[in-house]
Amino acid sequence: MVDLQAHVLELVAPLRPGDTAIDGWTLVGASTELGLRLSLASAAAPDRPGLHVELAPADAPGPFAVATARFHLSYRSPATSPVPTKEGLRVCEAIARRVRANEARVLDALAEATPMLGDGPRIREVTITHLLEPAGDATTPFDTLSPYVGCLVGCRFCYAQSRLDPLRRLLRLPVAPWGSYVDVRTNAAEVLRAELRGRPPRPIKLCPVVSDPYQAVEQRYRITRACLDVLAEATPSPPVLVLTRMAAIADDLPRIAALPRAHVGVSLPTVDDETRRHFEPRAASVSDRLAVLARSRAAGIATLAVVQPLLPGPHDALVDALVAHADSVSIDVLRGEEGAGALFDDPRFSDARHDDWQLDRARRLAEDLTARGVPVWRGELPPTLREANDG
Repeated sequence: MVDLQAHVLELVAPLRPGDTAIDGWTLVGASTELGLRLSLASAAAPDRPGLHVELAPADAPGPFAVATARFHLSYRSPATSPVPTKEGLRVCEAIARRVRANEARVLDALAEATPMLGDGPRIREVTITHLLEPAGDATTPFDTLSPYVGCLVGCRFCYAQSRLDPLRRLLRLPVAPWGSYVDVRTNAAEVLRAELRGRPPRPIKLCPVVSDPYQAVEQRYRITRACLDVLAEATPSPPVLVLTRMAAIADDLPRIAALPRAHVGVSLPTVDDETRRHFEPRAASVSDRLAVLARSRAAGIATLAVVQPLLPGPHDALVDALVAHADSVSIDVLRGEEGAGALFDDPRFSDARHDDWQLDRARRLAEDLTARGVPVWRGELPPTLREANDG
């Protein structure tokens, strides 16, 4: 079993979480949920959003800020409080100096721990040493929880693929198209139980960014269900948000409803099922997703919808569906086509690839929902969960 997080921290050794990484910035921790990432907080303003330094193999495509022999480094900060470019580059360069001193040793150790694999099973059973990934910032902290990594739903526009593909190369796993592989974290519930002991009750988000918690393998492994059972036992009980594109969540609604501060959300980029089949052929139908929201609300669970990206379909019908079923709505635009270029080439859908189309649809949707009393938000948590976090 490879503790990849430990290898990431070794890249900046002897720096450890809590140490000053560079004047004005403190290393908070490392994450491997969406590639390799180091999180830093401002020493002068620890209650403000910090920044992430992301590391990708040097042969990975895409822009970067600083290069070492083996890695490309870039930085990311919240859109609500962006770090100035000059400061982001300064932090990246400081981290790169440490990486240059350690990368050969760390990558050699990683190669020794992960022998090259041939074409093996696309569904791998893996064990883990940690599960909850810190997210948010000092003002609205939360944790993400992914029972699986990789996603058989395989939406071609999903940005997780460009983050996970370089990580798979580092782990010497065979090249596989997005949507064809998943790692099943078989001991996730046990690890979660241990991590919840003594943890503050900040929100936990089961999010389909790196994988949908109710993709097809959940029917066999029930890892998501086991994690929900552990969350139900937790004292104090944290707020929980479960996001999905799949109707199978309906089987677990009684479990979710038993959680004291539960939210259920679905991704709903369109209400046109022909469009949905074109872009998300393995995901639940529009009617099934709306039924999930209806059943959740009937069970007393707060509901939300995430409209990202915006896809073609009747605007007024989308507004009506959201008003009828969602307590709040998150709206965001297409963030790159990823593997969906051929899908957008279809003239029926080609307009949706353009920024002006996305922005105009997002603006209209937000205006119409607000006019009908539905809260619209951006970011990671709905207003009701942020309020629970504050409490």
